[in-house]
Amino acid sequence: MSETSIDTLILGAGAAGMMCAIHAAGRGGRVVIIDHARKPGEKIRISGGGRCNFTNVNTTPQNFISGNPHFAKSALKRYTPHDFITLVQQHGIAFHEKTLGQLFCDGSATEIIGMLLAEMAKAGVDLQLETSVSAVRKTDTGFEVELSARGISTQVTCRNFVVACGGKSIPKMGATGYGYRIAEQFGLAVTDTRAALVPLTFSEAMLAAFKPLAGVSADAVVSCGKARFAEALLFTHRGLSGPAILQISSYWRETNPVTVDLLPGRDVFDELKAMRKSHGRKAIATVLGEFLPNRLAGYVIDQAGINGNLADLSDKALVAISAAIGQWQIYPVGTEGYRTAEVTLGGVDAGGLNSRSMQASDVPGLYFIGEVVDVTGWLGGYNFQWAWSSGWAAGTAIAESE
Repeated sequence: MSETSIDTLILGAGAAGMMCAIHAAGRGGRVVIIDHARKPGEKIRISGGGRCNFTNVNTTPQNFISGNPHFAKSALKRYTPHDFITLVQQHGIAFHEKTLGQLFCDGSATEIIGMLLAEMAKAGVDLQLETSVSAVRKTDTGFEVELSARGISTQVTCRNFVVACGGKSIPKMGATGYGYRIAEQFGLAVTDTRAALVPLTFSEAMLAAFKPLAGVSADAVVSCGKARFAEALLFTHRGLSGPAILQISSYWRETNPVTVDLLPGRDVFDELKAMRKSHGRKAIATVLGEFLPNRLAGYVIDQAGINGNLADLSDKALVAISAAIGQWQIYPVGTEGYRTAEVTLGGVDAGGLNSRSMQASDVPGLYFIGEVVDVTGWLGGYNFQWAWSSGWAAGTAIAESE
């Protein structure tokens, strides 16, 4: 088995790994980044409908979920969305703000991948694809890592070993959760993990009731416990999706209800009571069709068990309809799982990492960055910003230690 000695080996050529490589090699250290995929940045490529929601200008630590809510502050403060935007602009990549601070490429997500590859090439980073780790061992001076590439085994010795291989989300793209096993091998705790930013699923009975609504979307406020998101929801053949549902999925737990307000900011009871004089001869389903998509209005009426003309409905009936719209409680039975989840909630316990460098506190030279860490962003570019910020933090710390 041939042996190569380098300064830094990075496992995972995704957003965090490539960002780390760029900065780790900034002072001339020999950096190798490996990935078992045939192409780098595959999750970047498919993100944002192929246009990559690469950051969010409104990023704050409050947009992240972690067992250690203060952990992300240092990296996010020192490498901000505006720092990454500056890099994007330097490469002439056109972009636009969609909603709620979300920035997307005007063209293709491959422009972001191309930018990162160009920066790695400029820094002298060695990218090795279709290469996986067979084993990793700690030595007195760093690590010995056995690699396998196209049936050929090699051994690399390195001073720094960076784990940037993501979580369990989207296994068809090669996600395995291997980074968690490396953490446990070296004595780091791993918090419970689960699919996040993922559609919710329901019982067969509820799915049957939803079936006529497939394809209907509506702006709503969706809440679970103290978490609350005002975005669109979408009815599908499998349950509920859309930004508001994906957001709340990170907070929902089994047996808990999710509350939906289908007409946020409006007093439905007062509006219906006022309309009773002017629209009294209209069926309540027709009246609600002026508030909501027709199929959704019909569903609300069915759930409330109230029908007839508006003039014939009592205040009690209008209160019931208002509650069915503004305080609609649903009970998911699960999620679609890692198959469609955008990210993995949980991961390597931040309590065992240095928040400034991302280095394991008790294992010098071992770093964890990006999704593999127990830092999970909201939908809307936040997880990419965590990748850039944590990758920059680790890469900069490595370069400064050269």
